[in-house]
Amino acid sequence: MAAPEKVTELKHIIQEQFHKMDVHGKIREVLAETIGDEFGHESHYISEEDLMEALRRRGIVDDVMKELRFLEDGHSRELTSTPKPATSFVDKRPRTYKKTNIDPSRRYLHLQVLGGKAFLEHLQEAEPLPGQVGSTFTLHLHFRNQRFRFKPVPCACEPDFQDEILLELHNDSLGEGSRMADGTTLLSICDPVQMVLIKTDISGETTLVSSHFMEWRSVLGVYRGATNLAVELQGVGAECKVSVGILNVKLELYPHLQEALSPEIVNAQLTLERQKTAEKERLFLVYTKQWWREYLQIRSSHSSRLVKIFAQDENWVNRPVCCYVRPLRAGRLLDTPRQAARFVNVLGYEKATVVGGGSKQEQWCTLLPFLSRNKGDCEDHCNLLCSLLLGFGLDAYVCVGTKGKGVAHTWVMTCATDGAITFWESLTGQRYIHKPINPDDPPSVVQPKPLYPYRTIGCIFNHQHFFANCQPSDSVDLCVCDLHDESRWKPMSAEAIKSVCSPGSITSLPPFPPLCSSLIDAATESNEIELQLRVLVSEHRKDLGLSTVWDDQLSYLLSPALAAYEIERSTGISAGNEEFQDAIRRAVPDGHTYKGFPIYFLHRNARRIFATCMRSPFCEEIIGCRGDQMRTAVRARIFTYPESACAVWIMFACKYRSVL
Repeated sequence: MAAPEKVTELKHIIQEQFHKMDVHGKIREVLAETIGDEFGHESHYISEEDLMEALRRRGIVDDVMKELRFLEDGHSRELTSTPKPATSFVDKRPRTYKKTNIDPSRRYLHLQVLGGKAFLEHLQEAEPLPGQVGSTFTLHLHFRNQRFRFKPVPCACEPDFQDEILLELHNDSLGEGSRMADGTTLLSICDPVQMVLIKTDISGETTLVSSHFMEWRSVLGVYRGATNLAVELQGVGAECKVSVGILNVKLELYPHLQEALSPEIVNAQLTLERQKTAEKERLFLVYTKQWWREYLQIRSSHSSRLVKIFAQDENWVNRPVCCYVRPLRAGRLLDTPRQAARFVNVLGYEKATVVGGGSKQEQWCTLLPFLSRNKGDCEDHCNLLCSLLLGFGLDAYVCVGTKGKGVAHTWVMTCATDGAITFWESLTGQRYIHKPINPDDPPSVVQPKPLYPYRTIGCIFNHQHFFANCQPSDSVDLCVCDLHDESRWKPMSAEAIKSVCSPGSITSLPPFPPLCSSLIDAATESNEIELQLRVLVSEHRKDLGLSTVWDDQLSYLLSPALAAYEIERSTGISAGNEEFQDAIRRAVPDGHTYKGFPIYFLHRNARRIFATCMRSPFCEEIIGCRGDQMRTAVRARIFTYPESACAVWIMFACKYRSVL
């Protein structure tokens, strides 16, 4: 049973909807018509059943239920009862549900997830301790520039997914974006619904459980445009053939097609698309084999160079590397290419996991799984950074090569109109100007000293081009990046790449999902982390037999320094250091000593932050400092980026009177 105040709130919402639709006026009209038409002018008693039947015949009941059904705000979600209450889980993220604005000129796909089953890996899911947040599943969906994040649910063998969304169906490419899509138009939309399942464990670490591309067009061949599907989710990586669970999904078209397509037509279209895809992939493979043979004939040593033409995604599907890059505009979420580099840098880095020993498993994630779990491998960072730089109008490429000790590595390169070459390291956000060394220059000529960590370069690519390095040496120091010189760079046919990688092609990946703004309240989270760090510092000093006196003013004065550090990371320009130093000099009296220790993290776990800081002898010296008139300070500052990525800057400081 819902709480009394919730019941009252629900009644108020329903009353507001009735008033908005003028339901009472419609009931009076129906009542008058029923009395006049069906019972004549004689006075007859009309039962409640008679009136409801009359309302149903005129479609008023259906209209009211449809309006209430799509009321997607926080109130309706909170009042939904669940068979198994999630007592161990509290979703602290702000709810993003809003009332759906329905365009009457568009057709929609109503997608409902009605629970899951057979998630056998979680059959023995351990119960969390009292007050502890348990592990959760979060389902992410993307379809044609529409992206959704479902409410997290506790991990279980039968997770209680209960959510629904509306997906807009239209085809702007045919010039019919303003008209309601008919059955033929809908059948031509080959983009699948991508479903990504993320598990978040007790410590807050995220794991990619499954990435599934769901074919939705079977609903076009069903009477009244509604069907139920059992979507089997497969694992990722080496477990891509292993089922991880089943989702019960209901699909329904709104409004329904006047005439449903026959299932034979739908199946014939899907079969034809699969045949076309297989043929295009076969022709591209034949071309790449011939291209590779030509490349090897140039120089026998080319066989050992890192020329990466195909890469496996999270489902171990081989795709041309050019499919992983596409111009991506960040809207108003990112303003500059350097800010984009900083955003990619603060996304977590994690190598693809492998069961057992052996070398690193290579796995290039598609964009939605990478963004949904907020971390990925080096290649994922590079593909995203290159896509963002292309969106900002730069001539950007992903470079495949090696760094120190011959370790395989990828980074991003941009070519300016004046020929200047810049390398972008996606994992750190650093930029390096590349000036090649000319080995034919006499010893008297001063050669540039490279600062980048890269050693060799095998190939470069973006969404339209692929070039293999055919210079005598693949050393980055000697590499001349003149891509128009085919004696140095062997190009792949742009038409061949376009046949399998162009947007809208049935062989390429679906359109990239849009970036989402951050859900993190930076001020609130910063205060929370700072308070937790104060408690941890006080407890640590108490264990050392020391008292702790906090200096709030000194803590506040640390803010400009943290802001300056982040500005320098995102722009490469240092600013505001003079004002900070002057404020500290004024705050520290003569004869006193000041010490400070800044550090930054990509997570918001205060205990992990403190444990890491204590491994630094400089920070340990500040936190355990002894002295006369000892004052301690700490400042936490969170800088948010899209996708709820964040840079967490922490600074510990102390001041005390120097005693000789």
